[in-house]
Amino acid sequence: MIDRDTAARSLELWAGVECTVNRVGDRYFDQVERSAHGIRLKDIDRLAGLGVRTIRYPILWERTAPNGLSNIDWSWADERLNRFRQLELIPIVGLLHHGSGPRYTSLEDPKFPEKLAAFARAVAERYPWIPIYTPVNEPLTTARFSGLYGHWYPHAHDALTFIRALLLQCRGVVLSMRTIREVNSDAKLLQTEDLGKTFSTPTLSYQARFENERRWLTYDLLTGKVTPDHALWDYFRWIGINQAELNWFTDNACPPDMLGINHYITSERFLDERLSRYPKRCHGGNGKHAYADVEAVRVCAEGIAGPQYLIGEIWQRYRLPLAVTEVHLGCTREEQLRWFNTVWQAAKESKRGGVDIRAVTAWAAFGAYDWNSVLTEDAGHYESGIFDLRAPAPRPTVLARMVQTLAADGEFDHSTLDSPGWWERFDRLCYPPFSRRNNQDGIGVRRTSIQKASSRPLIITGANGTLGSAFARICERRGLTYHLLNRQELDIADPRSIEEALETFEPWAVINSAGYVRVDEAENDQETCLRENALGPELLAEYCKTRDLSLLTFSSDLVFNGKTRRPYVESDQVLPLNVYGATKARAERSLLSIFPQGLVIRTSAFFGPWDQHNFASNVLDALSHGLMFEAASDEQVSPTYIPDLVHASLDLLIDGECGVWHLTNEGALTWADFARMLAQRAGYDPNQIRGLRGCLLGRSARRPTYSALTSERGTFLPSLENAIDRYVMEIAHLRCVDDALKPSQIAGLSQLKQDAAAKTSSSY
Repeated sequence: MIDRDTAARSLELWAGVECTVNRVGDRYFDQVERSAHGIRLKDIDRLAGLGVRTIRYPILWERTAPNGLSNIDWSWADERLNRFRQLELIPIVGLLHHGSGPRYTSLEDPKFPEKLAAFARAVAERYPWIPIYTPVNEPLTTARFSGLYGHWYPHAHDALTFIRALLLQCRGVVLSMRTIREVNSDAKLLQTEDLGKTFSTPTLSYQARFENERRWLTYDLLTGKVTPDHALWDYFRWIGINQAELNWFTDNACPPDMLGINHYITSERFLDERLSRYPKRCHGGNGKHAYADVEAVRVCAEGIAGPQYLIGEIWQRYRLPLAVTEVHLGCTREEQLRWFNTVWQAAKESKRGGVDIRAVTAWAAFGAYDWNSVLTEDAGHYESGIFDLRAPAPRPTVLARMVQTLAADGEFDHSTLDSPGWWERFDRLCYPPFSRRNNQDGIGVRRTSIQKASSRPLIITGANGTLGSAFARICERRGLTYHLLNRQELDIADPRSIEEALETFEPWAVINSAGYVRVDEAENDQETCLRENALGPELLAEYCKTRDLSLLTFSSDLVFNGKTRRPYVESDQVLPLNVYGATKARAERSLLSIFPQGLVIRTSAFFGPWDQHNFASNVLDALSHGLMFEAASDEQVSPTYIPDLVHASLDLLIDGECGVWHLTNEGALTWADFARMLAQRAGYDPNQIRGLRGCLLGRSARRPTYSALTSERGTFLPSLENAIDRYVMEIAHLRCVDDALKPSQIAGLSQLKQDAAAKTSSSY
């Protein structure tokens, strides 16, 4: 049923709003509510402004008719769908998204299909012009999470509840489309499902084969393929499904007009009976074998099958038009770009190979909450998408530029795409690797290099400093090509040195973490401080402007005089009290005057686990030796955890942000209270901290008594309490590594620390 005109068109770019309403116990978790999309009508305009014409959009049963059809509230849906029509957008309307329905039904309710169909009819009668529906998103996934794994209501752990939930949802799809088409005969069914794949050791190949057949059940039921010769027919009968229930689907087949593929990296699984290789949380079994079920990407040497292989599989099985209906990755910004590009290129290549694939969907346009816990916890864990909600208004990320370019049939390029994604790098492996070579899955070995020869790097100045080395460490983990340069390799205040470095390395961006950092000594060394902190950044700005390079540099809370008693924001007046602060203030002003596209990040009192030259390290070192520690009790600051600072800075740089930004962990306290918090979290006596007035600490430079920072542009770092807990955990881990090493192993300590630290701070 290929439409030749459609097949000949360019691949379309769609978008979608993460809208899950799942139930855990008696509580409903509503993504539309948590993201506040429900109160932002302008979000639709934001997507339209990117050139997107088709959007997967929720008119969900639980939200629209929570108290029954007699009390249905159309106000929200009316306003949104009217805006769709005004903007000439095409909605693909979803009625249930990982949901089990309002409280008057459930996935165990035999009347669930009829109740869903009644709601579907009401929607169709209200909006007879809607062209495409997804009555139930991912029925198989929802059934597994609700009936087999117990994550969501009704929290069952048995095969019969799982299959019953699947059959009820698929029956609901059929009946819903029937009632919709009685109103709108041209309405199309786009049926979505997660397209994971399972691999295993030879011992568990039978279980892998079973799960790889099971993953097709949503499509097989709707297309009427579950007949007595189906691979899982005996399984259905064995668990207690009677033949009449299965025959109903062959008698009422409802083939989708388009199959929607939702593919996530971690949906591909690996089964291994060697339990000792894996943490206990991964252990399970099937009654015959106990085994670990882990992410294939973390153990399979060849990596995942990947989207192009899976697109080919589903095309060969059904020969129905396809769309990739969810592309999202909760990760760092460049990895989000790489994953979307991977799927987009796979779809284009599949289309060139004759597959009738119509579109790729940028999912979670406004991000998603708590999917890291499979929506079982309300922890506030946010993953940004096309837009980042951690700002006063949704802030477009670099993904927005990518979407806009691809929607206009353009070719998007970014230097970070030259390096492979984490799922292709060997450091992704968390367990002893297993090779699928010569295994029965038929997927060949794929080898990848760490980076392409053409990768344009980042240049990072300040190789001998805390911040520069932290950037190098985290860039290594994030797969960002970089060169970390010392003063001999790049003197930022020497035009010839800058020119030679830029000619040699041909970077796409410069991260300036060099500078004069000795605040008290600067009072008597003004010329050097001015050279390093102001003249150098000014020169970098001139060269970056000429060469159209991105530039990131750092400033300080010491540009403020402390007269205010509330945290400073970016637009507050700059009035430094000391030489160091004055040079930073000059650098901000002159750099942005020369190069308005530059990014200046103000931060404060940073601390980290990878060096011994910061306040936090000094505190713990003193306490570990039983010493008292003195700190200012009348100066309030916003301590900042270096891994958080570096990750957020890189994301803003990649997003193309400019101007002044404040980046600190949330919180404001005195140096003495900061020391006490460190002591308490690390298990020391906070009474070992002695608070003194700052003027008694023998320092040359005046400090503001209040220099806490917050931001009017966006809050991207977690709380200070969270940061300190991670810092203490990382310090303890690294000390364990140190204690375990023999002298001959000291040479390898740096890499061990790097790997451990990156795993702690990594967002994947």
